[in-house]
Amino acid sequence: MGMSLAFHILFAVVGIGMPLLMVVAERRWLVTGNPLDLELARRWARGTAILFAVGAVSGTVLSFELGLLWPGFMTVAGPIIGLPFSLEGFAFFTEAIFLGIYLYGWDRIPPRAHLLAGLLVAFSGMISGIFVVIANSWMNTPTGFRLVDGAITEIDPIRAILNPSAFEQTLHMTLAAYAATGFAVAGIHALLLLRDPLNAFHRRALTIGLLVGAPAAILQPISGDISARSVASHQPPKLAAMEALFHTQRGAPLVIGGWPDMERQEVRLGIEVPYGLSLLAHHDPTAEVTGLDRVPAQDWPNVPVVHLAFEIMIAAGTFMALVALISAWAAVRHRDVARFPLLLRAVALCAPLGFVAIEAGWTVTEVGRQPWIISGVLRTSQAVTPMPGLAYTLAAYTLLYLFLGVVVAWLLYSQIVRSPRSEEWHRFYSPARQP
Repeated sequence: MGMSLAFHILFAVVGIGMPLLMVVAERRWLVTGNPLDLELARRWARGTAILFAVGAVSGTVLSFELGLLWPGFMTVAGPIIGLPFSLEGFAFFTEAIFLGIYLYGWDRIPPRAHLLAGLLVAFSGMISGIFVVIANSWMNTPTGFRLVDGAITEIDPIRAILNPSAFEQTLHMTLAAYAATGFAVAGIHALLLLRDPLNAFHRRALTIGLLVGAPAAILQPISGDISARSVASHQPPKLAAMEALFHTQRGAPLVIGGWPDMERQEVRLGIEVPYGLSLLAHHDPTAEVTGLDRVPAQDWPNVPVVHLAFEIMIAAGTFMALVALISAWAAVRHRDVARFPLLLRAVALCAPLGFVAIEAGWTVTEVGRQPWIISGVLRTSQAVTPMPGLAYTLAAYTLLYLFLGVVVAWLLYSQIVRSPRSEEWHRFYSPARQP
């Protein structure tokens, strides 16, 4: 299940971000008439279709896995979180309908109607992701029911949707999708610009990628701060594992890096910022932060994995935010980003970092909740189905996903990334309109 999610989440977040890229490109074409924007909109529309198809396949696999591998979880959670999953399905089909109109509506419907179809694709993709994350947030802070003698009663699906973690998680994940996708596009074209600095196609793609990715990356640390305070309030053991805080203390330091020594219950080689964790978690440098000593040992998450994943997420997100700020400064000063090789290299380094941060953040969310699949309600060991021959099944699914990944990477390169060939260029652009 973890491997399936790790694969699916990459295509899900790009499926959220890519439609916004194509809409921005089409809008710029309608305003400026620059044919490069039209070509980018067409290419990103094809990329959206590819990713939508693969995301649908991997999402279908996940839905089967939920029923087959987690019957105990579905028995408890199904009546409560069935509503957000149903709404996600509604958003998915809405996205499919308008994506069809967008793909086949070029030159067949008015330009504004075509742009509106693209906006609805982008909006539906975002809403689809939000409803899935809402279901996951409920697993972290379950509400909307009463548990009486092990039985679920008085179910309120609206309260479940509006659980305490819903806003923080959906905001953080949506910004992550736009930041990762925008910087992936900008980073790939920045790398190509280092080889071919005068290529107008890659310059235009870099600009639009940064328009989508940079604002999201700048806002992401703010949403991260909101999420951290939510975790401190509602999931103290997860925060303790994230920071490898073994002992409850006031004025707790923020630990940067290091490796948790589980036997000695300390962090080795970490850099401590005095009062930092108390300030971040409670906006009070003298506030008490709950450590793992307040949690029974059998209820501890896997501290080394959670701490390492958290550090990777923070490092990647911080670097992307800094690059985004520098790019924004260059844009405000009317500087051409493509003329700064060092900045182009930094943007290129950001291409994979958004996805690394997403995978690491998802690890923090899921592993940090263990040993509970529904915090404080249902243990993972009570919800899962023992599966014979798991190693063979895991190997088969892994090979299948690797094959799909290679095919998708080749399709995206051939349909989106490469510069237009000469015959394509002349088909789309007249010499008089070339920049």
